[in-house]
Amino acid sequence: MQPPLSPTQAWEPLPKSQWNEETARHLLRRAGWSAHPEAVARAVSEGLAGTLDRLFPAKPPAFERPRLVRDERERATDFRERAKAAPTEMQRREIAREHREVSRLANIELSLAWLQQAATPANSAFEKWLLFLGDVYVVGVEKVRGASLIFDHYDTLRQGALGPAPALTKAVSRSVAMIIYLDLQRSVRQAPNENFARELMELFTLGQGNYTETDIKQAARAFTGYRMAREEFRFDRKQHDDGPKTIFGHTGRFNGDDVIDLIYGQPAAGTFLPREMTRFYLTDEVPDAAFFAPLGAWWKERKYNLRDLCHRYFSSAVFYHPAYRANYIKSPIHYQLGLLQDLQLDVAPMARTTLLPLRQMGQQPFNPPNVRGWVGGKLWINSSTLAARRLLVQFLFAPLDEDRINADDKAALKAARAAGYSRFTVDEDYLRKFEAPDVDATVNRLAARFLPTVPDKEYHAALRSFLKGPSGVGRIRGATIAILETPEYQLC
Repeated sequence: MQPPLSPTQAWEPLPKSQWNEETARHLLRRAGWSAHPEAVARAVSEGLAGTLDRLFPAKPPAFERPRLVRDERERATDFRERAKAAPTEMQRREIAREHREVSRLANIELSLAWLQQAATPANSAFEKWLLFLGDVYVVGVEKVRGASLIFDHYDTLRQGALGPAPALTKAVSRSVAMIIYLDLQRSVRQAPNENFARELMELFTLGQGNYTETDIKQAARAFTGYRMAREEFRFDRKQHDDGPKTIFGHTGRFNGDDVIDLIYGQPAAGTFLPREMTRFYLTDEVPDAAFFAPLGAWWKERKYNLRDLCHRYFSSAVFYHPAYRANYIKSPIHYQLGLLQDLQLDVAPMARTTLLPLRQMGQQPFNPPNVRGWVGGKLWINSSTLAARRLLVQFLFAPLDEDRINADDKAALKAARAAGYSRFTVDEDYLRKFEAPDVDATVNRLAARFLPTVPDKEYHAALRSFLKGPSGVGRIRGATIAILETPEYQLC
C-alpha cells in the first residue's frame, strides 16, 4: 500500500485539534491492548503529550522475579555440582531431567506473572513495548532452557527500554540468554562464530542490504571472548581477538562495544527500528526505508533515545491516519489481554486456562519460533487459531468449576485471590452494565465498548437478532460472545 502521507508530512505531530475520543481510542488500542471508556476520557482530558508521558514514563514499571524463578536460579549451582559428581550417565540424566522440570515450572510462573503485569492497565503500553523489544532482540526459552536467564534478558530490555538504543544493544550483547541463543559461548579467536554478529546487523539494528559479509566476519572477531559463567556474563581475554579489523570502512582494534558504536553511525540505524515499530504497531505493509528517513535523522540527533522515539512515533500524523485504523489483526497476546481488559477480568493463574490458549493461538510468551521472532499480521489467523480464539471466549463466559481442577491449580487460585486477583470469568453484574431501555441502545453500548469502529447496518441488525425477546442478561451474554468472536473484534 502506498503511504497515505509524504515522508515529511508523516512524522509531523498530530494537530491538537484532532486529539479527541476517536484518536485516543486508536492510541490506547494500538499502544496497549484495549480502550476502556474511562481510559479514553482520561486521555482526552490529559492531551496527547500528557498521555504519552504516562504511557511511556521515564522509569520503567517494576517487575519482581517470581518465586520459582528465584528458586531455579538458586538451585542452578546445586544441579551443576550434582551432575558433575554423579558417577553414572543414568544419574546425570536424572539430574538433568529434574533441572528441566524445575525450569519448566519456573517458566510457567514467569509467563503467568508477566501476563498479569501486562494486563494491568497502568502497565500495558510499557509491557507491550517490552514485548516489541523482545521481538527484536529475540531469545527463546526452548534453546536457553532457563527461566531465570530469560527473566534476566527481559530485565535487561526493561531497564534499557526507554534509554539510548546503543546502550541497550551493548547490554543485550552481554545478556547470558543471548550468548547462549546465538552461540557466542562457542566463538573463539581461532574460529569466530558469526551468528550474533549477523543477527546484530540484520535483525537488531540495520536490516538486510546495509552491511557486507566482510563487515559480519570482522565484527564476529570483535565479539570473541563473550562468555557466561554461573549465569553471569564474563569476558575471556584469552579468547578475544584483539587484532585490527575493518568494519564499514573503519579500521581499528575494535571490541564489541566499538562495533555497536560503528553500527549506530550508519544511516540505516535510524530507520530500522521505526520500520520494525510500524510492522508491530501499525501495518503489515511497511513502507520502504526512505519513508522513515526524516524520522531516522531526527532520532539520531536525539542520540537514539528510545523514549523520545516512542513519543514522536505515537504522536505522529501517520500513526493516526484513517488508513491505519481498525484494520490490523491483533496478535494472540493482544487478543487475550484485550479480552481480559474489555471484560474487566484478571489473568487466571493456571497454565491450562491461560497459557494453553496462547499456544493454540500461536504465541507463547518468551518462546518465539526462531530468531526472526513472530511474523504476525495475517499469519495469526487460520482455521485452527480462529477456533482457539473462540474457545478462549467460551471459557471466559463459563463459570469456573473449581471442583474439577487439581490441587496445584487450587493453590494457584488461592494465592492469586490473596494477591487481589479474583475475577476470572464474566458474571451477570458485568453484563448488566449494558442493559438499556431498548434493543438499539443496548446494541450501541456493546458496539461502542468492544468494536474499533461503528458497525454497519448489517452488523447492527445481526446483533439486534441476539437481543430480541424478553430482556435479560442471558441475551446480552449471547450478543457479547457473538461480538468477541467476529472478525471485527480481531482487529484494532
